[in-house]
Amino acid sequence: MKLTTKGRYAVSAMADLAAIDDGKPVALSDIAARQGISLSYLEQLFAKLRRAGLVNSARGAGGGYTLTGAPSTIRVADIVEAVDEQIRTTACVTGSAVGCQGTTARCLTHDLWDELGRQIEIFLNAVTLEDILKKRVLGMAAVNAPTTREGATMSMRARQIEAAE
Repeated sequence: MKLTTKGRYAVSAMADLAAIDDGKPVALSDIAARQGISLSYLEQLFAKLRRAGLVNSARGAGGGYTLTGAPSTIRVADIVEAVDEQIRTTACVTGSAVGCQGTTARCLTHDLWDELGRQIEIFLNAVTLEDILKKRVLGMAAVNAPTTREGATMSMRARQIEAAE
């Protein structure tokens, strides 16, 4: 699985915009400086974000970008999708006659990687800009984590030890 800089930078810039949001447009040059992202690269990303309806733009002195909705309504998955970022966890293309191995066959671990892709999609759809700003992201993945008999999250090593007993 590879999430490129396009998706990561778009999410970082949108989180920055949400953090600064006071109803006034924010200049991309300010976001670029705070996030250490090239201004020309941000301009390309924000053109896509604007076309996707996630940001509004204002021209002229005091111009810049504002969010089209509250941070609680903007999902990370929407941002990643808006900048044409595809998160692929398998080598094959969905719906293609060619499988992971370049033939019609799929690799032995295809279902594992395919399910990982689904879990990533579910996770990114569950996280909003507000979650990022309020630091509620850490631990969200534990919702589906394997648990012990007592209900606590169990590490892989603990599961191995329990299985050996």
